Amino acid sequence: MLYPLSTLALAPVLIGQGRHVRRVTPRLPEPEGERQGVAGKGPELRLLILGDSAAAGVGVSNQQDALVGQLVRNLASDHRVIWSVLAETGRKAVDVLEAVKASAEDRYDVVLVSVGVNDVTGRTSTQQWLSALNELSDCLLHDLGATRVLFTAIPPMHLFPSLPQPLRWYLGMRARQLNGLMESICSRRSNLEYLCVSFPFEPGFMASDGFHPGLDAYRLWAEHSATSIRKLA
Repeated sequence: MLYPLSTLALAPVLIGQGRHVRRVTPRLPEPEGERQGVAGKGPELRLLILGDSAAAGVGVSNQQDALVGQLVRNLASDHRVIWSVLAETGRKAVDVLEAVKASAEDRYDVVLVSVGVNDVTGRTSTQQWLSALNELSDCLLHDLGATRVLFTAIPPMHLFPSLPQPLRWYLGMRARQLNGLMESICSRRSNLEYLCVSFPFEPGFMASDGFHPGLDAYRLWAEHSATSIRKLA
């Protein structure tokens, strides 16, 4: 109830601040580097990194420093990792779902999903969010054959240094709501996992735009993800 009431009461301020943030925040490019490959030796692991700009690695200059590069290096010490990145800046949950449907001929063992920030800023409704996540889960498990899907929690947007108040509070509140729904979906299926990583808001953990992960954040994210993936072995 607080979300819709806050939307109505703060609408003029939020709209103005949102426009200002979009105008002054630098638009960082997606990093250079391969979006698929094979690395390491050992049991085969087919890995897909799926989602939005964070999944695409925005915030660093090369995929080797992004989530996929750091995660593959970690896993390649004891797996032959066949990996791909299917991610693009600006994607909401429904956009990620459509991208997966278009590549449904591919098969993966583990899928790591990053989605939600654009749903928060784009005002995706609760029903749209639930519908997209449920259908996405079905598609990944049944059509792509994944045995495990890791849904990364939306970061704590109420701590983003690039956002002014009350916009920061408002987006943070909505992020927590969508995270609660994501966690609830994951708790009902044994092959889904809600992956919540606590990122320190210190130099190196945030990109220059104050919005995306930095090098150290991708490292921490990769370490947590690798630990979860290895539990499946």
